[in-house]
Amino acid sequence: MKNSINEIELWDEFRGGSHEAFSTLYQHFIQPLYSYSVGITQDKDLIKDCLHDLFVELWKNHSNLGPTTSVKFYLMASIKRKLIRHMDGNLKSVNNHVNYTRDYVEDLPSQESVLILNEVQSEMNIKVANTLHLLSKRQREAIQLKFYKNLDTDQISEQMNINSQSVYNLIFGALRVMKNGLTVNRLA
Repeated sequence: MKNSINEIELWDEFRGGSHEAFSTLYQHFIQPLYSYSVGITQDKDLIKDCLHDLFVELWKNHSNLGPTTSVKFYLMASIKRKLIRHMDGNLKSVNNHVNYTRDYVEDLPSQESVLILNEVQSEMNIKVANTLHLLSKRQREAIQLKFYKNLDTDQISEQMNINSQSVYNLIFGALRVMKNGLTVNRLA
């Protein structure tokens, strides 16, 4: 399991020109980005090329990049755009091949299903946000540290100044409250 990093701090160091920060970001995110990309396309060579291009472009433009609140989501959005742009470009270059075009178009979700998926995702985000308000301040803090900052139990214990068992209890209790809140929301 990879060690937890402060991605925002590393991002800012990288934007300032730190080779070490860039290398750490690359090592930390390359595998998750590859795994994420496989969900977009099965073309492993295209994925490798796009990941390489992404990190080369990041380094070339590091001084022009802005701050971000989530390096992971920034990189995921960037690789998704790059892959889709390449796949669209490949589609245009072989547009005369009717079978390829037909197969490709059949695999794409309809505009309606994309809209429905976006709406469902938006509703779920609202429900999760609403259930977070049901939690105590300490439970919210534990959930944020565990799932948003990816800290392990010992790190959370140290940061919150409580023992490991209390961390487990807070997280378990928070997840139970959230599950019940989501179940009530689903029935409503």
